[in-house]
Amino acid sequence: MTTPTALATDEARTRLHELTIIDVRTPGEYASGHLPGALNIPLDQIQRALPDIRHATHRGDVLVVCHSGTRSENACKILAENGITAATLSGGTGAWAADGHELHRPQGAPRATWGMERQVRLTAGVIVLLGLLLGLVVHPAFQLISAGIAGGLVFSALTNTCGMAAMLAKLPHNRPRAADLDNTLAALRNR
Repeated sequence: MTTPTALATDEARTRLHELTIIDVRTPGEYASGHLPGALNIPLDQIQRALPDIRHATHRGDVLVVCHSGTRSENACKILAENGITAATLSGGTGAWAADGHELHRPQGAPRATWGMERQVRLTAGVIVLLGLLLGLVVHPAFQLISAGIAGGLVFSALTNTCGMAAMLAKLPHNRPRAADLDNTLAALRNR
């Protein structure tokens, strides 16, 4: 397994016309703004898209993006394990926008949802508060819920993975409709 190559935002911008760009965020995050020409294939759907991504590499380089770069790095590792070379955008779409580059927001797109990092922070915070409250009102053992979330956050930071994000990604508002993913894969094949 190789470490994915990273492109800076300015280099990626000058190469947009020659890159196949795959955005691995949830459909709602993608709708909130993505690189021009990016195709949305959520991280948990990468395995399904492997044949089409492999085919795209025959036409040129593949750039994988997400909000901050973490999910795109994970996607690049999955692709590398399957013999597909791809680069990631350093800092993700957050860095892209911060550097003054345009994000595409399609008309008629589904309502944008919160970014996955924000969803995780909200969920973790609610569960911690609930565990503390139940520990005060019902039984002190409920404080173990808060301890469990704290342990999960530490594990997440140490491994650069997030089980809570993986679970939240399965919620209906974070899932692509089957027809949308099929259309995206068809567009990837026809590029």
